[in-house]
Amino acid sequence: MHLDAEHETPIGDDRPAVAGVFERRRARDAEYPLTVREAARFLGVSPQTVYLWVERKQIPHLRVMGRNIRFLKSDLEPFRSRFKQEVEDGTTT
Repeated sequence: MHLDAEHETPIGDDRPAVAGVFERRRARDAEYPLTVREAARFLGVSPQTVYLWVERKQIPHLRVMGRNIRFLKSDLEPFRSRFKQEVEDGTTT
């Protein structure tokens, strides 16, 4: 890492900015596959719950390169609506 001599600030350590690039790309591309963690955040549950739903085949998902799990936001939106309705009605199993 280098320092800007004039301002004495680090130059070139832009990892947080890089993470922001991926978030912006996903935000503008609705069909960019979501990870388990991103899907959990979108659904308002823990990643463990998402893994459980995948295991029980209760949630639409994709398998990429074998064990990697991805989700399409367009598939999760109806699932989230149905899930929220079940929680409000108290009919979850």
